[in-house]
Amino acid sequence: MSSQISITTTGASSQPRYAAIKAHIRAQIESGEWPAHFRVPSENQLAQDFNVSRMTARRALSELTDEGVLIRSQGLGTFVAEPVPAGSLLEVRNIADEVAARGHSYGNRILKLEQTTASTEVAVALGLAEGAAVYHSIIVHLDNGLPIQFEERYTNPTLVPEYLQQDFSAATPNEYLTRVAPLTEADTTVEAIGADVTVAEALEITSGNACLQIWRRTMSRAGTVSFARLVHPGNRYRLGAQLRF
Repeated sequence: MSSQISITTTGASSQPRYAAIKAHIRAQIESGEWPAHFRVPSENQLAQDFNVSRMTARRALSELTDEGVLIRSQGLGTFVAEPVPAGSLLEVRNIADEVAARGHSYGNRILKLEQTTASTEVAVALGLAEGAAVYHSIIVHLDNGLPIQFEERYTNPTLVPEYLQQDFSAATPNEYLTRVAPLTEADTTVEAIGADVTVAEALEITSGNACLQIWRRTMSRAGTVSFARLVHPGNRYRLGAQLRF
């Protein structure tokens, strides 16, 4: 028999019941009591332990699942998710290296690799004339088979003329460009967006889901090399930075 858990707090800081359940689950995870892949109590068990309705318990689990804290497996239950991978806002890292550093398996899907003409936005970003030839690639990067980044990149063909001939299933565009046109400068902009249909399908999420979008322009000594849009599902990725003074 499990003991009932009190969720009553005092004063003006009292929480809604579902929020208190969420806080309890987060505390168990952060303390290490419930590690990654730990099976959390069921809706029925939480409803009994916290003396709440099953609907209240379901809301707590559903919101934590949407936030990437928990993961649900049909027929098996709800489990603690692995920590969301983090990238740095202050450095340009190869996504394959980030995945490998977590001990995971990297993979990708190449959706597009072509020559096209520069739109006004792309031309300005790359310092080219509008309508000039540019190389265009779209690649979905995977962490243990799970899509974590939609990369759409426009590359300056005068600086990397052999871009379209590369096997990007073996080496990412970032890895290749770093080798042939070493980075000297990068401009980065980050924004929150809702996934459009194309991005949602590529990342295997629902259209409109919250995503983190990064615009990045990279330069070498010879000029602007590429202009990329990197989109991450909001519950599968985060950005961090450390500053020292």
